[in-house]
Amino acid sequence: MKNFTREDIKRIAEEENVRYLRLQFSDILGTIKNVEVPISQVDKALDGEMMFDGSSIEGFVRIEESDMYLVPDLSTWTIFPWTAGKGKVARLICDIYDVDGKPFEGDPRSNLKRVLKEMEEMGYSAFNLGPEPEFFLFKLDEKGNPTTELNDQGGYFDLAPTDLGENCRRDIVLELEDMGFEIEASHHEVAQGQHEIDFKYEDAISACDNIQTFKLVVKTVARKHNLHATFMPKPLYGINGNGMHFNVSLFNGKENAFYDENDEIGLSQDMRYFMAGILKHARGFTAICNPLVNSYKRLVPGYEAPSYIAWSGKNRSPLLRIPSSRGLSTRAEVRSVDPSANPYLALAAILMAGLEGIKHRTDLPSPVNENIYEMTREQREAVGVEDLPSTLYTALKALREDKVIQDALGPHIYRQFHGNKSVEWDMYRSQVSEWEIDQYLNQY
Repeated sequence: MKNFTREDIKRIAEEENVRYLRLQFSDILGTIKNVEVPISQVDKALDGEMMFDGSSIEGFVRIEESDMYLVPDLSTWTIFPWTAGKGKVARLICDIYDVDGKPFEGDPRSNLKRVLKEMEEMGYSAFNLGPEPEFFLFKLDEKGNPTTELNDQGGYFDLAPTDLGENCRRDIVLELEDMGFEIEASHHEVAQGQHEIDFKYEDAISACDNIQTFKLVVKTVARKHNLHATFMPKPLYGINGNGMHFNVSLFNGKENAFYDENDEIGLSQDMRYFMAGILKHARGFTAICNPLVNSYKRLVPGYEAPSYIAWSGKNRSPLLRIPSSRGLSTRAEVRSVDPSANPYLALAAILMAGLEGIKHRTDLPSPVNENIYEMTREQREAVGVEDLPSTLYTALKALREDKVIQDALGPHIYRQFHGNKSVEWDMYRSQVSEWEIDQYLNQY
């Protein structure tokens, strides 16, 4: 996180010929929104005096209470490197405030800050996140519309000429580095046309900001290569879907609260409680971490995505994996999250679940180190392994039954999110799919 002052921002804007300023935020569904103003309005923007109509944003407020303020976080100042011509465009990520000067309860970013305050009251100083977002690159048609035609036939860690997305991926990395990202790895993923770019972990707010910026950069650069980048969880049947594993850790000052050098496998008691909380509330937070009807086409056995609630330090079939690194790098990898999730809400839910485990000293079940996909239902039940929700409907039902996850969202976001997703499910279940036509039309 960089510490920019308003003087820094005004000076850089003049030196770099910045002509426009985007005031960016995210709605409840995780869609990036922005209000663009000319740089002549920079003082008003930096003072948090720019207003917008909140009734037009998904899940915000009714039309009779629509006025809202954009309050920028100066540390998020960045210039989009692909803008030039008659002047560059810069960005500031904002929190949303109501007319009373208070953080708006429906703002996902402000809501995450609220949950982080609960964490701090428990004695922890930071919650770090290292995300692993995956995406597909598809070709565009002659009109510039996305198709489902893959751009390459590559596989895991392949390179050109098999991986034809390599140049696009490299350009994405270069743009991200120009914007201050510390890229740790970039490679082709398992499925054809699928890619992953990993960037260094950050504190919770900065990491979620980075995810939103990452999505914007990936889509923008892909277009320059005449490609469409999608973070849709399962765009194609029969191959792996897109995940966004969350690597999380709690800190006390400079010490990783998840590490204990005296423990047999290096895990502190707090980490064990935290993991137990995640497992206990996994069904409840699934609707938040996997918010689309399509998300549940990914959470099926056989495609490296978790279907079962368990943990392990050795295999990748459970929901929760503990990577082998220890010391400051000790972390829990939540493998169910997909990149359609609103990162601020997903992280708030996961953090609240883990903190609840610490508060109640929840017992951590034994690890499951065998391949859960190959276990029978009876074998899973014998070791206490539950299934994740298999549809958005069952995930919403689990959310309705989990007060802890509802508290992680707050009443406003919970009510709006649940209502929106219930409509989505009703729309989906009433549709007649091509599969049904193929399967039943002739036979019946």
